Amino acid sequence: QLHLDRLLLNQPFASPRLASCHRQLSDGTMSSGQEVGEIFGDGKGPATALLRSPTVIIAAVGLWGMNVALFRLFGIDYTYVLTLDLIKEREANRKDGSDGSDKGDQEAGASDLCSAGGGGGGLALEKRHGGHGASSAPGGSNNKPHPYNHHGSNSLSGIGAEEITASKLIVFSLSLLLLLHLSTVVWIDVIGGTTIGAIFAFYSAVVVGISLPVPSTAWIRAACATVFHRAFELINPRCFCLRSGIPRAVPFVDVFFADAMCSLSKVFFDWGMLWHLAWHYPQSVPVELHSIAIPSVAASLPYLIRARQCIVMHTIGSMKNDPKRYQHMLNAIKYSTSLWPLIVSAYQKVVTSEEEKATLEKILIALLLINSTYSLAWDIIMDWGMMQNPQNMVPEGCAGGSSLPASSRPQSCAHAVLRPRLRFGASTSVGILLIDTVLRYSWLLRFWEKSLFPDADIYILCTQFLEALRRALWNLLRVEWENIKQTRGKEAEQVEMTEKDPFLQEPVSAMAMSPRASSASKMKHES
Repeated sequence: QLHLDRLLLNQPFASPRLASCHRQLSDGTMSSGQEVGEIFGDGKGPATALLRSPTVIIAAVGLWGMNVALFRLFGIDYTYVLTLDLIKEREANRKDGSDGSDKGDQEAGASDLCSAGGGGGGLALEKRHGGHGASSAPGGSNNKPHPYNHHGSNSLSGIGAEEITASKLIVFSLSLLLLLHLSTVVWIDVIGGTTIGAIFAFYSAVVVGISLPVPSTAWIRAACATVFHRAFELINPRCFCLRSGIPRAVPFVDVFFADAMCSLSKVFFDWGMLWHLAWHYPQSVPVELHSIAIPSVAASLPYLIRARQCIVMHTIGSMKNDPKRYQHMLNAIKYSTSLWPLIVSAYQKVVTSEEEKATLEKILIALLLINSTYSLAWDIIMDWGMMQNPQNMVPEGCAGGSSLPASSRPQSCAHAVLRPRLRFGASTSVGILLIDTVLRYSWLLRFWEKSLFPDADIYILCTQFLEALRRALWNLLRVEWENIKQTRGKEAEQVEMTEKDPFLQEPVSAMAMSPRASSASKMKHES
């Protein structure tokens, strides 16, 4: 940073007007996941903002290593949780392909379900989306493929949980950080190049290093293939209206991946900024609306993709007459609240009137407050399954004494208020909730930016790190809650299969044939 500051001070701007504009923008710099960053500056200068994106990506890789370590420490099979929906979809498709009658019903009943809800394709829709018509429940079949050995197109590229460890991810992130530092120092200090060239040199070195057929980096190549495959699925149409008209449900792994991209929204903006700087090099980027529009659109892509997923799931819910389909639309509205701060912040960069800037500042603060509050409530209630019962917000057990029997009494106040099952423990879950609450409003640091941070670049980088940390903590409770829901679904389907097929019930022992044992068993069953 000292080298870059020294170079920045020694590089003059292309014109006094541009230097003045740059100072005005730097003084008013704000940052959060829903705000744009800086773009206007001298093409010959080092443009230190370009170093933010690779640094935040490297930090995200290391934080995912922390997630992997904690998942394994608390016994959560995160690979199975992420791939279960893909396994169900594949098994349903395999059964539809082998059963000619089901396939015929699907083709005959789903003439145009993309535009009209309901219809005769309900059975096929249930089968494709893990309904009771498909034998896709985990544990329902002895030959169900395990997600670790699932190497098809819908799998996670065959990456086994034993191949990716926390230590590998952390070492890989530290190696990338060292490579970024070396490429920056060599390219700028030794060769005398610019930061744009240093960034391209870093990305080129990473691509070459990963592409080398070294056995020790095979897991990195497989992981990169998985990332690209899931990224393609994010933009892949999920409704084949010309073939069957039935949209495909969005699997949990794609929802999880798109949410992670939302926390890296600033990275997408920086990539758009890098494209602009390289396009105008060595001249300065013009202070015009189109110059800020392209990076801002890039920053909004994760939110648009996630909102589209919600609309797809709402459409499927309408076809299945799901009474809870409105939740997907509320979720889409939540992501739309992230777009308005982006639009206002982008427009604010090209406004010259001080009065108009002050008005936009107030509007931006109001939009950020709405988005942060809406997102925090959704994190706790929907994404983590906590505080869903308002009656338990002040439980009787926390007030001192309870009339409930000991077997029905919650383990602690945290279990009563949050939810009965907390895989990470009460203290850890409460701590994550409090930290997430604070980090959701990290944009409030803008009010103390000049007193806490030496310059705007460090402030923006700090807020990006805080968002990456918040997402890593969010991942823990999100995967935990999805695992709990999957376990509940598995237990419910096993009970239903047992009730439908008496041969699946456990055999009655000789002891249970006695009248006393039979009566005790009946009372136990009734209770």
